[in-house]
Amino acid sequence: MADILYTYKNSVYANITNKCNCSCTFCIRSLKDGVGSADTLWHEKNPSKEEIIDAIRSYDFTGFDELVFCGYGEPTCELDTLISAARIAKGEKFLKTRLNTNGLGNEENGHNIVPELAEVIDSVSISLNAPDASKYQEVTRPRYENGFDKMVDFALKCKEQIKDVKWSIVDVLPSEDIDKCKKLSEETGIELRIRHYT
Repeated sequence: MADILYTYKNSVYANITNKCNCSCTFCIRSLKDGVGSADTLWHEKNPSKEEIIDAIRSYDFTGFDELVFCGYGEPTCELDTLISAARIAKGEKFLKTRLNTNGLGNEENGHNIVPELAEVIDSVSISLNAPDASKYQEVTRPRYENGFDKMVDFALKCKEQIKDVKWSIVDVLPSEDIDKCKKLSEETGIELRIRHYT
């Protein structure tokens, strides 16, 4: 059975779904079954909202002050569960909450979800993956047309309401693409975090 909560480096992560609306060429899911303390993050079936809330309520968060919604799926594919779980994490466990996302939650849910997120999410990290629309489609392979523009729009909406928003890329990108991502970061006023690909 896959772990719902697991630790990686200095954080606790919530693996709430294996659903995803992208098929990224570099996705870690294609390389290994688990990350950090989790032997596997592949759910036989996605956990229910109640199972996830029970896992948060029963978990000993001693030494941790943040819960990150990030696993082997896109958390906004289970928006109701995400919102409910984050509310418990904040209200009962007094944790900061972070959402790691591909930024396509508005498309997935058919409306602007940022106001709902802003009530329970303290920070958002959005996988930029590529510096422009054509490379984004090629690398991220989202289910939606114009995925890059929709992801950028989501990021700007988050910046307005959540404030603590970052782009995230991995350092395997060509240097010229990283430079273009830095330029987009400057243009949007959204900080760029460059992660080492492990």
